[in-house]
Amino acid sequence: MPTTSAAINQDDSSDGVTLASGPKKRGRPAKAKTKVKAKKPLPKVKLPPNPFQTEILDLVSKQKTKVKKIDVLQEYRNDALVSLLIWNFDDTCFSALPEGAVPYKPNDAPAGTEHTSLRQEVRHFYNFIQGGNPSLSKTRRENIFIQILETLHPDEAQLLVTVKDKCLEDFYNITQEVVSEAYPDITWGGRGGQKYEG
Repeated sequence: MPTTSAAINQDDSSDGVTLASGPKKRGRPAKAKTKVKAKKPLPKVKLPPNPFQTEILDLVSKQKTKVKKIDVLQEYRNDALVSLLIWNFDDTCFSALPEGAVPYKPNDAPAGTEHTSLRQEVRHFYNFIQGGNPSLSKTRRENIFIQILETLHPDEAQLLVTVKDKCLEDFYNITQEVVSEAYPDITWGGRGGQKYEG
């Protein structure tokens, strides 16, 4: 066998071929060792100042543990959030509005423009709770509710309708137990409401 290159030489030990990089190896090539990087914890999500209540509840829902849910609720506590949670979870707090869909036109203005927020509208919530404002007529109460819904960001409007019907758990991963631990100062019960009968 003639040799034409310095890279290939005859070798008696293996099958007779030696490459410039060394003797030819048989079998599978050795796996390259890779360094295992330690997993970095996920960065903590920070909401903007005065976030929408839907943003807070979305963040709570994304938390995997009860402790983290409680931490988020405590960090973003505000009057509107506490009122919504009481309205939804307290068995003695009933809506003075009929259950079901509300005929309103959602506010289609871009976020951050021409919207009110539930933080601003919380002062009107008592009008929609049994016993909150008994002098308000049924028609007037429903008209005020619709006007508020039409000024809110569509997500917050849908949240208010959801809470009115006590269906928060259908949309968010949050329970009364978590709320009770996050806000131990809430006294549950004794609000004296009656279920709405139109």
